[in-house]
Amino acid sequence: MERTTEARNPQTMHIDTMSTADVLNTINQQDQSVPIAIGQPEVMTSIKAFVDVVVDRLKHQGRLFYIGAGTSGRLGILDAAECVPTFGIDPEMVQGLIAGGPGAMITAVEGAEDSKEGGEDDLRAHNLSKSDVVLGIAASGTTPYVVGGLDYARSIGAATGALSCNSSALISQHANIAIEVVVGPEVVTGSTRMKAGTAQKLVLNMISTAAMIKLGKVYGNLMVDVKPTNLKLVDRAKRIIQAATGVDYETATHYLEAAEHRPKVAIVMILGKVDEQTADTALKQHDGFIAATIQHLIE
Repeated sequence: MERTTEARNPQTMHIDTMSTADVLNTINQQDQSVPIAIGQPEVMTSIKAFVDVVVDRLKHQGRLFYIGAGTSGRLGILDAAECVPTFGIDPEMVQGLIAGGPGAMITAVEGAEDSKEGGEDDLRAHNLSKSDVVLGIAASGTTPYVVGGLDYARSIGAATGALSCNSSALISQHANIAIEVVVGPEVVTGSTRMKAGTAQKLVLNMISTAAMIKLGKVYGNLMVDVKPTNLKLVDRAKRIIQAATGVDYETATHYLEAAEHRPKVAIVMILGKVDEQTADTALKQHDGFIAATIQHLIE
């Protein structure tokens, strides 16, 4: 397997002698190739296939696990953590696991990524079941920790995906769906926190956001399940209600409080002209989709 993530970039062979401006321009130019690589038809087809699996599993009380080492593991944890406040989900629904445990988020744990057993052990510790889906993330596509986790997941019937930045990656052979975003050699040879990391971040954004949209967590383009856990998010929740319904700020404030700080319920109360309990019940009957709920209430 040719590992382009480890190859030397001919455009940056003399980057150490460049001016600061030229270094920055070179990095920027290289970064621009990342979304183009993701947009390749075969890559988008694989991402779509994986999102469809994620949506199906989450609809049936399954969970999504990201597993990886180093930068890949950190990006998975970041995406999982951001899903909670953005889409108002239970932290158990989307989880990130990193080789070496939580401490590896800050300090590299030597040798942790080389253990196939570590990937299996971490998934076992989270009681992985056949209802769940696991995405193994590795820029090189060869990380033993990820291979071990994917093999275990498949052995118990969980759905699996592999996200790498090399063609014909090893982890692709250990997953049901392979997502290979080939971004080419890094600006600094082997520093896959750069283009490869950017590619992984963008793909994870796409997977989680698309899945949450398909689960009714977005109305129009508004994050209607946002958890208003601080002053900034409380203000955002009120403005979301305003944008969705056309009411003024004071009215939005009133309904947010009446809805027990659930923007989605407040929106249905206003648009459907119903009380909090009716809005909540109707939303549950329509799997949390506001548009379908409103249509039902006004019929």
